[in-house]
Amino acid sequence: MKLYPLQFTPLYKYRIWGGEKLKTELNKQYTEENIGESWEISDVSGDETVVAEGALKGKTLRDLIKEFKGDFVGQTVYEKFGEDFPLLIKFIDAKTPLSIQVHPSNEVAKKRHNSFGKNEMWYVMQADDDAELIVGFDEKIDKEQYNKHLENNTILNVMHHEDVQKGDTFYIPTGRVHAIGSGVLLAEIQQTSNITYRIYDYDRVDEKTGDKRELHNDLAIDVIDYEVYESYKTKYEFKKNTSNKLVHSPYFRTNILDISDTVEKDYSYIDSFIIYMCVEGSAEIISNENTFLLNTGETILIPANNKIIVLKATNAKILEVYY
Repeated sequence: MKLYPLQFTPLYKYRIWGGEKLKTELNKQYTEENIGESWEISDVSGDETVVAEGALKGKTLRDLIKEFKGDFVGQTVYEKFGEDFPLLIKFIDAKTPLSIQVHPSNEVAKKRHNSFGKNEMWYVMQADDDAELIVGFDEKIDKEQYNKHLENNTILNVMHHEDVQKGDTFYIPTGRVHAIGSGVLLAEIQQTSNITYRIYDYDRVDEKTGDKRELHNDLAIDVIDYEVYESYKTKYEFKKNTSNKLVHSPYFRTNILDISDTVEKDYSYIDSFIIYMCVEGSAEIISNENTFLLNTGETILIPANNKIIVLKATNAKILEVYY
């Protein structure tokens, strides 16, 4: 059986802070309220996405890796991760702010949770007026001062608040405290991990449970990076019809394509699957004479053995992700 570009059926996640933008802005189809996340491609245990169409319909990422191995993910990826898929791909809609949180490193996550760590990045697709993100610290503090701020409910005062607009990009390495603010719609690329340590949650109560959400400060305190950095936002070039580097980390690489023509991509130098996330407009994706239409808010995975891809669009912005 030939591998072809694959779209997966998204998983929609209720979140206390979720809104309606996944439906109104990205045309996602669901009936529940407060849907905050659309998991586009996931190998998280119990939350595996399945292929939506074609001869491989219904198969999970793990099924595909078992069957096709390096042809599907790339030989280097297969040798490193075996049947585990290394990335989790999401769209996120924050109607109200997320908790202030931090993620553990690979080493800590492996030891405590038998999981990958959670290095991630954000690409802002839409932001309301005055929308912001919280990323890192503005003021140098130590563990003792951090605990004091938690006790006094003043932790927000020492964190870095950044006004955001469409196109802003942030890399969130493990250890960096962060939160998506209200009115932000974004694409998130991260390691396959569901480990989050909540630090502060505005004392709010989840209507579904009637309780406040659990905090994890005993786990968080020794994984936090307390350093203050000059800048937290990623700077990048934005040239037409080519791959512009956004975030290149040891865990994933992400570029952005601003397409207004026909663009041929030769991936013979990359030993990895490729993921396209359409963040604006729509584009045709052509592989081995198969054509797929990718609209805003849609995601497609190109198997590693599909080396020549043609993209056609009059106006589209696409995130290009690979290992």
